Amino acid sequence: MPGSQSRARARDRNNVLNRAEFLSLNQPPKGVPEPRSSGRKASGPSAQPPPPGDGARERRQSQQLPEEDCMQLNPSFKGIAFNSLLAIDICMSKRLGVCAGRAASWASARSMVKLIGITGHGIPWIGGTILCLVKSSTLAGQEVLMNLLLALLLDIMTVAGMQKLIKRRGPFETSPSLLDYLTMDVYAFPAGHASRAAMVSKFFLSHLVLAVPLRVLLVLWAFCVGLSRVMIGRHHITDVVSGFIIGYLQFRLVELVWMSSNTCQMIISVW
Repeated sequence: MPGSQSRARARDRNNVLNRAEFLSLNQPPKGVPEPRSSGRKASGPSAQPPPPGDGARERRQSQQLPEEDCMQLNPSFKGIAFNSLLAIDICMSKRLGVCAGRAASWASARSMVKLIGITGHGIPWIGGTILCLVKSSTLAGQEVLMNLLLALLLDIMTVAGMQKLIKRRGPFETSPSLLDYLTMDVYAFPAGHASRAAMVSKFFLSHLVLAVPLRVLLVLWAFCVGLSRVMIGRHHITDVVSGFIIGYLQFRLVELVWMSSNTCQMIISVW
């Protein structure tokens, strides 16, 4: 027994790691708590390295981090171009919003500009179309007016659905009017007045016999309606351009599903 103890002390003295200059390697640094484990500590040759699948699992977890915790160091060219165009759109829309508030440069002309925008509103157009349909006595006139009413209802439903889906705000903090709430034209994209003006002007150019000056005035009216919505700060430029495109597409759709005179007479008789 004493011989085994002396041999153990000799081994400890011969162990290099027990020297004073190497004692810090065997002890954890100060201020760092030792990891707690529910089982027995693994030391010496019994300790095994972590399985190779842990590294792959950690990489997958790091890739599933929330988007706000990740930093995009190399954005794509498409993202840079989209953000640049969006910034230009917002900047130009704010510059053209000369009637957006009382302190704007053209604040005195705000009432007149808003009046131009009202000429492209859905409520006056639907009410006027129904009134003309009631007063009309010809089959051809009733056919055109019924299809125009269908186009106006289609425009309101399309614009309201897209605005509710995208929910883009205007360039300025302007509250919608009562007529805007009635037609669900609350958000900015797309511009409902612009789509309606483009659709109505194209409809009249295709189904009414008009002189050349009237045709030019009709096109200028549609352009002024869209511009007025930017000037009062309700829409961006891209909102108005998108509204013009949507209005033209709605006109093409109404032309494809055009209701005949017999169908219109049946609907009027039921009504």
